[in-house]
Amino acid sequence: MSSKLLLTPGPTNIPEEYLEILGSDIIHHRTPKFREIMKENNENLKKIFKTTNDVAILTSSGTGSMEAAIVNFFSKGDKVLAINTGYFGDRFRKIGEIYGLNMINLQYEFGESYNLDDVKKVIAENPDLKGILATHSETSVGILNNIKALGDLTKNTEILLVVDTISGLVVNEFDFDGWHVDVAIAGSQKAFLIPPGLAFVAVSDKAKKAMETSDLPKYYFDLKQYEKYFDASAETPYTPAIALILALNQSLKDLVKNGIENTINQKRDLRKYVEEKAQKLGFELLVKNEENRTNTLISVYREGIIIKSVITALEEKGYTVTGGKGKYAESLMRIGILGQISKEQIDDFFVIFEEEIKKQL
Repeated sequence: MSSKLLLTPGPTNIPEEYLEILGSDIIHHRTPKFREIMKENNENLKKIFKTTNDVAILTSSGTGSMEAAIVNFFSKGDKVLAINTGYFGDRFRKIGEIYGLNMINLQYEFGESYNLDDVKKVIAENPDLKGILATHSETSVGILNNIKALGDLTKNTEILLVVDTISGLVVNEFDFDGWHVDVAIAGSQKAFLIPPGLAFVAVSDKAKKAMETSDLPKYYFDLKQYEKYFDASAETPYTPAIALILALNQSLKDLVKNGIENTINQKRDLRKYVEEKAQKLGFELLVKNEENRTNTLISVYREGIIIKSVITALEEKGYTVTGGKGKYAESLMRIGILGQISKEQIDDFFVIFEEEIKKQL
């Protein structure tokens, strides 16, 4: 195993059994064995997203699936709302603008979730609104946005609800069908505990209709091709990251066996444990509202502490944590808990963390 503990919002340390699969010889992607694995992966991804529809597997990072979630469902000039509660919400906005969408940017302060009344107002004032882009777990700040409330607004309308749950899925509650989500994306290097390189896209029947009329350019990320190949032969249209798909097969089996609810409860418990330990050291939590805290990571800051130098020192001691982004680049520390991390490992980390903070006081 790695000598470094990755307390980052992804990638995570990779469990030994997945490293063994990744280190084994691969198989060809146009064989019965591979097709069987693709079918199994699809069935288990459906359980994790909580959808009856197939889930496409792309070979890309999460950002590739963000692009796919825009180019497949909208047309040039479409009016689309970006709910911008951090760095990744802003990335959604940027991708939309690059492809010529008419973006409405609903921006909030770092650490704040969105206001539902603001969204209702945008919908009321824009009867031609075609979509809402939202981030489930905003890793740049540690915000968990209420997706169900958005689905309640869009479910009986033509508005597509497109959700980035790249770091949110598995460790936070998510219900694709039950919440009336139209497009949801996730990534392999987060709670799936395998390396970066795979992205997953779930699509509703409503979104599939929009795919028929989308005029934005797409080739590699054309989801119709993924659907066509999977329906015909349980394959991918282009060469996928085969080793990752084999490791994903085991990861998904383990997640389903453990139970998603159990995983969520375990992570919530660990998040609260980290929060308490940080507060005892005089740190404040960036996200004040308990229900808006993601189980993916914990964002903390303390006046008078230059966190960048602490992060560098921790790296040298074998602990990788991340700083903030944007205006919190100097002051914020984000402690990720997506990996297989025990309370004992957290205790060990905080001993070193406290030593480094004392050097600044």
